[in-house]
Amino acid sequence: MRVLIVEDEPLIAIDGEDVVQGEAVAHCVWSRTAQDDVRRVLEGVNFALLDDDLAAGTSITVAVRLADRRISFCFVSAIPPSMPLRFRDVPHVPKPFLPHHIRKAVEAA
Repeated sequence: MRVLIVEDEPLIAIDGEDVVQGEAVAHCVWSRTAQDDVRRVLEGVNFALLDDDLAAGTSITVAVRLADRRISFCFVSAIPPSMPLRFRDVPHVPKPFLPHHIRKAVEAA
């Protein structure tokens, strides 16, 4: 499994990666800009953890790309993001996250 982690805070990305790799046979890729996000999706991922509140904007663009390719994902953010209608049913993991919340999201994929 290849998991994309969209996060602009390196320590949070590392924590998420540790949880994912500790529970599953997974390779994590990390990005923190919209350009990197889209490139990573095009390179191929099976699941994504998206921080909606990035320093340089939001991850909605990558969410659209993932949804168009029918790739599962969840949002991971400190505040509930205001989502377009098409993403209102996407799972949301609150920050600071607990490891079992991330595990549950990945297992559901």
